[in-house]
Amino acid sequence: MLDVDCDIVGGDWDEDADWETLAETAVRAALDGAGQGRLVQLSDALVEVSVRLTDDAEMQRLNRDYRGKDKPTNVLSFPMHAPDDLERWLAAGETDLLLGDLALGAETVTREADEKGISVDAHMLHLMVHGTLHLLGHDHLDDETAEAMEALETRILAGLGIANPYAETGWAAVDERQ
Repeated sequence: MLDVDCDIVGGDWDEDADWETLAETAVRAALDGAGQGRLVQLSDALVEVSVRLTDDAEMQRLNRDYRGKDKPTNVLSFPMHAPDDLERWLAAGETDLLLGDLALGAETVTREADEKGISVDAHMLHLMVHGTLHLLGHDHLDDETAEAMEALETRILAGLGIANPYAETGWAAVDERQ
């Protein structure tokens, strides 16, 4: 079972939007696309992800405190386990796994969606898929891993009806090397 807890704690997020369903859709798609869908298919298993919707001021603090980059960003991922722990978790028959936390900044997310000419929902799906892949141990610290992660993201997003976010402009909205 998958439990995605989504809380608005700051920023100008649409209070009427169903962010929790959007987040669950993105997390489930990322798990499936990355070959980890079995984590939530076990009948007695509980996989948890927390999503924090906040403002750019908090995102800047988090980015500074945890990554040494004193500027706001669109999404941050805080994995609770090393990637190898997931396989050990399955092998040991554990039933509860807190996969990690995602944080997203309203102003940056909205501005980027406007710049790309896409809906905030579509951009949020992309960012939450991207963030979940980080929770699973994927990264983009060099060209090779960036290409692999972008290809995986693109495939997952296509399954959600979202166009390749990297195709036309080469815009890497979630490129943490920025």
